[in-house]
Amino acid sequence: MKKETYLKELHNLQIELVKWHYWVKEEGLKVVILFEGRDAAGKGGVIKAITDQLNPRQVKSVALGKPTEREKSQWYFQRYVTHLPSAGEITIFDRSWYNRAGVEKVMGFCTQQEYQSFLKSCPLFENMLIDSGIILLKYWLSVSPEEQEKRFRKRLTDPRKRWKFSEMDLEGRQRWFDYTQAKLAMIEASTTKLYKTYFIAI
Repeated sequence: MKKETYLKELHNLQIELVKWHYWVKEEGLKVVILFEGRDAAGKGGVIKAITDQLNPRQVKSVALGKPTEREKSQWYFQRYVTHLPSAGEITIFDRSWYNRAGVEKVMGFCTQQEYQSFLKSCPLFENMLIDSGIILLKYWLSVSPEEQEKRFRKRLTDPRKRWKFSEMDLEGRQRWFDYTQAKLAMIEASTTKLYKTYFIAI
């Protein structure tokens, strides 16, 4: 797609997003959007495109860092619950509680017991959110190994994007298959047809 065409389509989509945002506010809805996916799959860029023209008072983007020692001692979902929306608000998570089933599982940052507990608890937690009136949208963004490497190299050579790159990214590339298996297990465990909680792959 040519850049001119892309920008025109993006403009039109952002207008629709503003209309949707007004509808969410007027109807007093509560919306949670999760963006998960491989490193350098474009999560941050998509979130920026969504939030760019929306009112930051009602639309919040959340990208939590490494949990503190205090947070580690809490109920796993607790630090995410504090960011859930009130009526008329939208919360977008740039990575979410699925960290436990993804990077924590693959990189060994959680125990097998903690991982299995998450797979069991996650659909129950999400069903509770939906029962409370929250609209839950989950997106998984993918990228090919070749495109991922290309984007990593760009981050390394562009001073403006250097902060996006870490040693974890290099380690993650070595565990491509492990991440694939973790993703499949995560999606299977968290899919519940009754509540329609499933990932939309992009």
